[in-house]
Amino acid sequence: MSNSTGTVPRFFRTVWLSDIHLGFRGCSAASLLAFLRSVECEFLYLVGDIIDIWSVRKRPFWPQDHNNVLRTILGKAKYGTKVIYVPGNHDEMLRDYDGMTFGNIRISDRIVHRKADGKRFLVIHGDQFDSVVRSSRAIALLGSHAYDVLLAVNTRLNLARRKVGLPYWSLAGAIKHKVKNAMRYISNFEAAVAFEAARLGVDGVICGHIHRAQIVSLNDITYCNCGDWVESNSALVEHEDGRLELLEWQDTHRIAFGEEEDRAFVPLLTNKDDAHHRDGAAGRPA
Repeated sequence: MSNSTGTVPRFFRTVWLSDIHLGFRGCSAASLLAFLRSVECEFLYLVGDIIDIWSVRKRPFWPQDHNNVLRTILGKAKYGTKVIYVPGNHDEMLRDYDGMTFGNIRISDRIVHRKADGKRFLVIHGDQFDSVVRSSRAIALLGSHAYDVLLAVNTRLNLARRKVGLPYWSLAGAIKHKVKNAMRYISNFEAAVAFEAARLGVDGVICGHIHRAQIVSLNDITYCNCGDWVESNSALVEHEDGRLELLEWQDTHRIAFGEEEDRAFVPLLTNKDDAHHRDGAAGRPA
């Protein structure tokens, strides 16, 4: 079956998306909509912070693209895709409906997914293992405001970069990767989530929350982070043989040459042979 663009969608057994932040001005809804229309899957997991209720309450913002994303997801659920919504901290009120189904979308605070190769993966947003969110909601909200400001600066910076033919660059991502304390926070978060997966006796864990797409082996646990649709526009997918892969959605031609949009899949990382391996939380791969 072809989609609205006349092309044949690419099939994956499973797609995981996290941290879309619909209702937030920094959400890449148009790119996500193009991605959703380009894929078909048996399972679609929405791994938290899909609707940014914090942002909507603070400053209402809901353009048509955001509405179209929800309609496309509901359409997939209607026509056979098994859609599971795993709430995060920005849409935490949905946790009150754990185990219920609305519009063919199942709400699950956490769930175990069995891949085609038989391996079991815990799917959870991850904010439960974030010491800042758990210890102080006020600090978390302050951090969210600072992030809003940083993304506003990032938007203006990239408008200037585009005018001179330079590709998109994430200021927020660069800061997170350079600041020592941020890297320690990310590493500790990954270790905590992987420890929970080991405690439950599963083979791996799939989460979101920290906006850092990653597939890494931690003490024999495969840790996967879906990334986000604010900075990286990334998705985690499962192929029909059970292989996991991170994909980035890019509009490289439009950015580089000013031509009509030509978005494409760009592989970021595949598990098995390409996965990074680390023991504990020390030492991140280059």
